[in-house]
Amino acid sequence: MFNIDQILKTLQTDQGLQRNAMSGAAGLAAGMLLSGGKPGKLLEGAVKAGALAAVGGLAYKAWQNHQQSQNPSTPAPREEAFIPAPNDERAQEELGKTLVRAMISAAKADGRIDADEKEAIFEKLKTMPLSAEEKAWVFDELSTPLDINAVVARADTPEHAAEIYAASLVAISADTAAEQAYLEALAVKLKLDPALVTEIHRQAGEKAPQPAPTPVSPFAYTPGGGNV
Repeated sequence: MFNIDQILKTLQTDQGLQRNAMSGAAGLAAGMLLSGGKPGKLLEGAVKAGALAAVGGLAYKAWQNHQQSQNPSTPAPREEAFIPAPNDERAQEELGKTLVRAMISAAKADGRIDADEKEAIFEKLKTMPLSAEEKAWVFDELSTPLDINAVVARADTPEHAAEIYAASLVAISADTAAEQAYLEALAVKLKLDPALVTEIHRQAGEKAPQPAPTPVSPFAYTPGGGNV
């Protein structure tokens, strides 16, 4: 079984990866991944308490508050819809991969990774405290082109859609036009209620989502469509 929390911890705390995974716009996608962007309380909590518990808890609370504001008589959501049972290792691993993939993809919103950067990442991964399978998976996720549709395709339930957005939000600072445009496009593709998106931002301690300065192309953030 993949150790999702170890993968997240390594990406967030490995200073060597942050220094050596090159620079420029793609530095956000690799060198500053999950750390240089925003080592905030929530992301640190994901490292300490576990990615599923931290992100799932955020999405659960946002969903619950949103439901109550829309219809106070609505029953509270099931926690299992956000955080798989401890004995369901397969579900935990699949959701964990989905959330880390969402984080990595959000971190790529400002740029791309070229061949030299891929090589630097590969060399650094050799020294990380991960299994060979985990290293291969992380390298693939870091080095493949950003594809927002692949991220969205993992949202097999509305609850998981909220978690994917929450994971993406906590991975970046969301203070640049490119990041804001990516989050806006992601929310649209995930079919999230704007009020729920605002509540996710509130639960994460972030300012309300900002509209992109220019309309986002439906082909943006895909291998052939480029970034905004």
